[in-house]
Amino acid sequence: MENLSEETKKLLEFSIINIDKSSGPTSFSVSDYVRKELSSLNVKKTSHFGTLDPKVTGVLPIAINRACKLTGFFLGHNKTYVGIMHVNNEISEKELQEIINKKFLGKIKQLPPRKSRVKREEREREILEFKIIEKNNKDFLFITDVQGGTYIRKLCSDLGEEEKLGGAHMLELRRIKAGIFSEDKSVTLYQLDKAIEEAKAGNEENLIKILIPAEESIKKILPVFQAKEFSVKQLLTGKPIFLQDLENSKELPKEGKFALFFKEKFIEIAHISPEGDIVARPEFVKN
Repeated sequence: MENLSEETKKLLEFSIINIDKSSGPTSFSVSDYVRKELSSLNVKKTSHFGTLDPKVTGVLPIAINRACKLTGFFLGHNKTYVGIMHVNNEISEKELQEIINKKFLGKIKQLPPRKSRVKREEREREILEFKIIEKNNKDFLFITDVQGGTYIRKLCSDLGEEEKLGGAHMLELRRIKAGIFSEDKSVTLYQLDKAIEEAKAGNEENLIKILIPAEESIKKILPVFQAKEFSVKQLLTGKPIFLQDLENSKELPKEGKFALFFKEKFIEIAHISPEGDIVARPEFVKN
């Protein structure tokens, strides 16, 4: 829309919305709904950062337009969930926690469920926290902090294979954190719809609050390096990075990825790739 401010137009081209997903829709349908609602504001593409099952609620970050190309950089980060698990046998809270502490913390092996979209082969995942909060008969409220790609429903059923439990299954689940995105800063689809209507009427304040600048999110997940001014134009064409292109080159790590800025202007995400005078190569350039 022509009457939008330059700030809003810029955000709509490269930002993320932290949606609080309700129970029922798939992650794809939520992402597609956001795209359709924002299409009148010139948004053409959306993508989500990590699938939630239809019945699972909570944090579902949605990338907008150019930010969709960042999806791979945010997937795999740790996730935090609260849920309710039912066990078949009577067991105390203390006994259940002892079993969890002994066998279901740290690095575990997990076979993805049959309905998952990934290849069904055993893989290692890390469980950083798995804590029982409360017991109600045979239902247990829990919180768990896990490596990205961990299936919580499968975690509960695997725990249920312990003899003392006689079986277990997940009743409810809510994701309260996905990497840097948390539920306390999420918005519902209703809140987004309302902000879009307000923006169309000339009040963009709430929409601006909802749109998270992708540049700020990148700074929270990757080391940040500064480019020298004379290099910016060429770096934006995707050329390899040389030591002389960087202000703080002595701090460059030996491996991994980093974000490159010129002052507050985001240039690219690159990976360390020492080849003669070249020190890194671009993976995503915001041109």
